[in-house]
Amino acid sequence: MLRVIISPIFSGCSGYASQGLIPASYRAESMSTRNSSPIDLIRRLTEVGFALSSEKDNSRLLELILQNARELTNADGGTLYSTSDEGQLVFETMFTESLGLHLGGTSGKAITLPPLDLYSADGEPNDHMVAARAAVTVETVNIPDAYASEDFDFSGTREFDRKAGYRSISFLTVPMRNHEDAVIGVLQLINARDADGETVIPFTEEDQGLVESLASQAAISLTNKRLIDEQRVLFESFIELMANAIDDKSPYTGGHCRRVPELTLMLADAMAKVDYGALRDFSMSDEERYELQIAGWLHDCGKVTTPEYVVDKATKLETIFDRIALVESRVALLKQQLENQILRAQLEGAAADEGVAGRLAELDADLDFLRTCNVGGEAMSDEAQARVRRIADYRYTDNEGVEQPLLTENEVYNLTVVRGTLTAEERKVINYHIVATIKMLESLPYPKHLQRVPEFAGGHHEHMDGTGYPKGLTGKQMSVQARAMGIADIFEALTAGDRPYKKAMPLSLALTILGRMKQNQHIDPDLFDIFVREKIYLQYAEKFLQPEQIDEVDHGSIPGFSL
Repeated sequence: MLRVIISPIFSGCSGYASQGLIPASYRAESMSTRNSSPIDLIRRLTEVGFALSSEKDNSRLLELILQNARELTNADGGTLYSTSDEGQLVFETMFTESLGLHLGGTSGKAITLPPLDLYSADGEPNDHMVAARAAVTVETVNIPDAYASEDFDFSGTREFDRKAGYRSISFLTVPMRNHEDAVIGVLQLINARDADGETVIPFTEEDQGLVESLASQAAISLTNKRLIDEQRVLFESFIELMANAIDDKSPYTGGHCRRVPELTLMLADAMAKVDYGALRDFSMSDEERYELQIAGWLHDCGKVTTPEYVVDKATKLETIFDRIALVESRVALLKQQLENQILRAQLEGAAADEGVAGRLAELDADLDFLRTCNVGGEAMSDEAQARVRRIADYRYTDNEGVEQPLLTENEVYNLTVVRGTLTAEERKVINYHIVATIKMLESLPYPKHLQRVPEFAGGHHEHMDGTGYPKGLTGKQMSVQARAMGIADIFEALTAGDRPYKKAMPLSLALTILGRMKQNQHIDPDLFDIFVREKIYLQYAEKFLQPEQIDEVDHGSIPGFSL
């Protein structure tokens, strides 16, 4: 749980005055509320509450709490802490206006002071430190003059004062409690000043009431921010869990669900920056970019429904095992039977059948050919398919004396798959994952800023000409984000080195295939041009591909790409 302590400069602070300066936007000039009317103060607190509730950046939110507390009381300084689960107060940000000091928070300058323990090793409260006392007792501590106080240890403060030429006098320390009445922070201010800002005075009862009111509002804002952050972390962790489970389901697609969202965002970021072409007016807010990232992580969530035997089909003849081994045993048996024919003819003194001898010589080459066909690839020629069918007609005699074809009809059907290793039926099974993805994603109750996730994720297999799946959408019916994810999904698959049916492609070949897909109206032509012209392919390659894949790319030779 996030706990915040805002305190003054403590022991160990010597030398900090030279490490950071308060920006002009944090300088307190004529901002005292000491002469303000009650209505003005209420209005001011209302404005502060609105500002705190609308701030999304955690570091900025904490600084707003401290800064507004200083303005309400015309205090010179203060410091922000967060408490760890170990019961320690950790410095977050520090201000002292008269010293020009600003550390931590959004300053970019780290605070290296050690954390403060709320309790001693034996469990006793740390009563000698003001901030710790307020956090443990849940009581406001108002000290008019630290140099006159004997209740707390101000030795570190005095040492800092001596080195910095400063004098820490009045302190106001207010605990902040959440809706469960648990202390989540302490707001501590130093050196209240009179209306003209010249004289240090004690914090008044009115100051204390204002800061306690502000602390209450701040606690609500911090609690809400923490809850939102925790829900977001939980949501993102669940999404990553799903994506990792899908990748882990198959050893051959590990990392796909992690790489596609990164490549999608690389392309989307480039789209948002270009000042040419059809996408020159495209832009993305942070929320829209986050929406696209989530869609990228979830784009294949439907694969949880896909059987492993289809996802992991490494060769055309693979089922439970690769049936090429059966083909090899049949070829060996056929060779033995042919050799027996030749030997019998020799024993009988007859001339060997030249046709039998010729078939025997061809069998080794035919088997090598079948092994090559079994691996799969980007395309299989008509001639190669015809040769598979001719080889299938070879006859051998099985152990029961029955003549059989060398290849079964199912083996011929699988070996003549034109692209990859999947038959038409198996491809339908694996293609169903996108239907399942859409069904799963459309069933979720999205907040407003994530409502387009199903559309972004569900369109990465659609084509610009309407020939894709599952809905047959055209480019005009798809968002530009969905079209970008389609290119990312294809390029990742082409260059991936973990597919069982192909080798990892070099960049030049992958871009050639993408270019042809542009010419065939399968992918967005404008996005493809940005992908190439802005060298998104190279940005991705340098992060994810093997060095040997990053070959020389000639943009002029890429099909469909205009220089």
